[in-house]
Amino acid sequence: MKHMIISLAAMAFALASCAPTPKQIKEAVEKDPSIVFVAIEKDPEKFIEVVNKAARDAQQKGAEKAQQEESKKRDEEFANPLKPEVKEGRAIHGPADAKITIVEYSDFECPFCSRGYNTIKEVLKNYPTQVRLVFKHLPLDFHPKAMPAAKYFEAIARQSPEKAYKFHDAIFENQADLRTKGEAFMKEAAKKAGADMKKLEKDLADPSLMTNINADMEEAKKFGFSGTPGFLINGVSLRGAYPFSEFKTIIDRHLSGK
Repeated sequence: MKHMIISLAAMAFALASCAPTPKQIKEAVEKDPSIVFVAIEKDPEKFIEVVNKAARDAQQKGAEKAQQEESKKRDEEFANPLKPEVKEGRAIHGPADAKITIVEYSDFECPFCSRGYNTIKEVLKNYPTQVRLVFKHLPLDFHPKAMPAAKYFEAIARQSPEKAYKFHDAIFENQADLRTKGEAFMKEAAKKAGADMKKLEKDLADPSLMTNINADMEEAKKFGFSGTPGFLINGVSLRGAYPFSEFKTIIDRHLSGK
C-alpha cells in the first residue's frame, strides 16, 4: 500500500509541479500524505486518465510476460513432451496410426468442456487421418453428474469404443438434459448409442470400472491439471478451452517436425 501511495504521489506531483526526483516524492509523501489528495482534487479527470493509462500499461506488460513464459514452456514440452499412458483397450476415436494423439482430461458436466468438445470436433474434421483422440476423465467434485457419466462412458466402452463416443457426443451436445434429468438421460443416451442395456447395467455395478477413471485423475494431477478441460497434443499441453487456432499451431508444428 505504501508503494502505491508513492506511485500515486508521483502522478499527483506531475500534475501539480515540476517533476521531482523519486527521493523527493518519497520524503514528501512520508512527511505529509495529504498532498496526494490535494493534487487529485486539483485535476481529478487528469488523474484518472493517468491512472487508467498506468493500469493499461501494466496489464499489457503482464500479458506480454505471460505470453513469453507460455512460449518458453511450450518449447520445453516440444523438446521433452509429457508422456500420458494409453493402455491397450482404452476407447480411442480416430485412426490407430494417426501421427497426433490428443489426450483430453474432461468433465461431462463442465460447460468449458462442452466448448472443448466442439473444438475437438473441428480438429478431427480438419485432420481426419492425422489426429486421434483419447478421452480421459477428470470429474470435478462440484459437478455431481460428471462421475456417473464417466462410469457410463467406461461401461459402454467395454462394448464398443464407437458406441462410447456416440454417448460422449450426446452428453456434450445436451448438457442441460444431463443436469436436469441425470441418470434417466444417461440411460436414454446409452440406448440411442446402441449399448446393450443389460450388459451396461452389469458393468456399471463392477467396481473395476473405476480403474481407468482413478488412473486418469491421478495422471491429470501428475501433469498439473486441476481444472477442465486439459489437453496433451503429442505431449504438449493446453490448459483450458482454447480455440481451434491454438490446437492447429501445435499440431502443424508437430507435423512439420520443427
